[in-house]
Amino acid sequence: MNRARAWVVGWVLLVLTGLLLVLAVSVGSLGLEPMVMAWLQPARDDGAAALAAQIVVDIRLPRALGAWAAGALLGLAGAVAQGLFRNPLADPFLLGSAAGASLAVALALVALGGAAGMLGAGGGPAWSVLSSSLWVRLGLTGAAFVGALAAVLLTLALARGVQHTLRLLLAGVVVGVVLGAGTQMVLLLAPDALQAMQAFLLGSTAFVGWSAAGLMGAMAVLCTAAAAVLARALDALALGEATAASLGLPLALLRTALVAVLALATASAVAQTGLIAFVGLAAPHLVRTLVAVTHRGLMVLAAAMGAVLLLAADTLARWWLAPQELPVGVLTAVLGGGYLLWLMHRGRLRGQGV
Repeated sequence: MNRARAWVVGWVLLVLTGLLLVLAVSVGSLGLEPMVMAWLQPARDDGAAALAAQIVVDIRLPRALGAWAAGALLGLAGAVAQGLFRNPLADPFLLGSAAGASLAVALALVALGGAAGMLGAGGGPAWSVLSSSLWVRLGLTGAAFVGALAAVLLTLALARGVQHTLRLLLAGVVVGVVLGAGTQMVLLLAPDALQAMQAFLLGSTAFVGWSAAGLMGAMAVLCTAAAAVLARALDALALGEATAASLGLPLALLRTALVAVLALATASAVAQTGLIAFVGLAAPHLVRTLVAVTHRGLMVLAAAMGAVLLLAADTLARWWLAPQELPVGVLTAVLGGGYLLWLMHRGRLRGQGV
């Protein structure tokens, strides 16, 4: 019964993905006009039709696919984190990856002249996470990725490996706080770089292109496959440390592999889209609300749920204040916070027997 219901949930998420992709390429500052001109009037060989096709194919479509892939990575990472730490409030940023990525991007902006700000005020170079320059994008993306992985490695070093889950959790909290303070110190010393950091700190898919979407898509497939293979370890850990050890599983090795999947998935998403909160926390919860499955099914469905959530949030963020745009990280934080408050309220009512 649960397996059949899981298949139904999976197919529903797939259909929602298709509908949202069509909607996503239809939403923008110019509305439906580029899509109509590009798809319904392809024979027109003029500048307007070429521009419309470029808007749809080179801007809206890779952004939509990138949002979908980033959501899949965050949803998967959230499911791995909650299973690994046996804590339903665990999220992908628990090991300090977000703080590490933020610090690395802040340092890169300051080193490259980011004090000029997002608009290049003062005549300096416009180094920014919103820059359209390929080299700037690659440099900042690489910095975020290296910073996220370095933070996870520092967490592992402080926790002396992955043998003790509680120690690993505490080490991640400490690393996140310290590196977050480091980011604030950098921005305090170079306050103009804060403007250039806004898109990263708020979370945005505005400048995700085909290369970024392809990279995140490949990482989503790789990490989901690896997590599905390792899901048996999470099923065993859910029964307790002693029970998992009695099954003869190499827990230290499996924990290391799971942490690697968690770090790779989180860093891949953060490096391209910045800090997008609550997707990784809410996606596994929503899946558990709909169907009871083992961790293998949870990994796949949480990735699909996260993809749908972020794609829907990104589409809503572009439509709500059009032609201006709301940072998607702000929208997910508001909606995610509301969802958690609703969960807390529902839990309190159940505790009172209502």
